[in-house]
Amino acid sequence: MPKGEYLDDEDPLIAAQREFEEEVGKPITGTFIKLQPVKQKSGKVVHAWAVEGDIDHHNIVSNMFEMEWPPKSGKRASFPEIDRAGWFNIDEAKLKIIPGQVGLIAELEELAGLS
Repeated sequence: MPKGEYLDDEDPLIAAQREFEEEVGKPITGTFIKLQPVKQKSGKVVHAWAVEGDIDHHNIVSNMFEMEWPPKSGKRASFPEIDRAGWFNIDEAKLKIIPGQVGLIAELEELAGLS
């Protein structure tokens, strides 16, 4: 699930669309369905939307970020934000996602009439 932070005065959906394009390499359009925000153990609140689309996970091209690597070496290296992507059935997705975000999948499952 592409994600990122947004500024207080920024529209969260616009930020989500921007993050999606940065992390997946393709813009996302369609009818967005706002899901109920979930609160993670850290206290961070995650806002998410569902939208129908068709993306070949083999063709995802992520943006890069830079960090010190190896740690405390003083050297910097670039890495893709997403190193691979895939499609999963609901049960697999619930195992792979951060536990505090399972509620997003469960809500989507309910909205799609799959529960």
